[in-house]
Amino acid sequence: MSEGDETVTFQGQDDKPITPATPEVDEQEEAALNPVLVRFETNLGPFVVKIDPENYPITCRNFLAYVDAGFYEDTLFHRVISNFMVQGGGFDTEMRRKKTRSAIKNEAGLGPIRNTRGTIAMARTSAVDSATSQFYINHKDNPFLDDGPYCAFGRVVEGMSTIDAIAKERTTVRRGMRDVPEEQVVIRSAKRVEASP
Repeated sequence: MSEGDETVTFQGQDDKPITPATPEVDEQEEAALNPVLVRFETNLGPFVVKIDPENYPITCRNFLAYVDAGFYEDTLFHRVISNFMVQGGGFDTEMRRKKTRSAIKNEAGLGPIRNTRGTIAMARTSAVDSATSQFYINHKDNPFLDDGPYCAFGRVVEGMSTIDAIAKERTTVRRGMRDVPEEQVVIRSAKRVEASP
């Protein structure tokens, strides 16, 4: 994705054809996904997202597979554009791309969630079915991303002030990538949590 022309490629620069993964899931596993909160701890504070596996089952299974494996620990918010979005989940603290699972089918538009302020969505290359681990959180309403289509599958339910703080970070160009925070924004952990009673 480039900010100027709104033709955004979020993840990687490869446009190679990708065969999306659509894993088999039994009813018991499906039931175990509802409802799901994931708490992120970052060096700028925590935030919690609530995801919607009922409407976005492939996307949520994929995201939770990374969460449960500890994949996001010590990864960066490597792309930050205030009044647009903050993106992470693909690079370690040395700015090395992490090895990912197979790409998934794009479920954009299958449910009610759109790319509005505070929603979490999957980043991808220009290929529609290319999302793997990277995600972004919308810092403002971005309806043009719904037409992308970019799949929003949950929303921040606690800690939007943390997202606002991340979005305010000064950025630079690093390793050929634009909009990289000058001071690293590190995801220390991402774990499933129980809803408060």
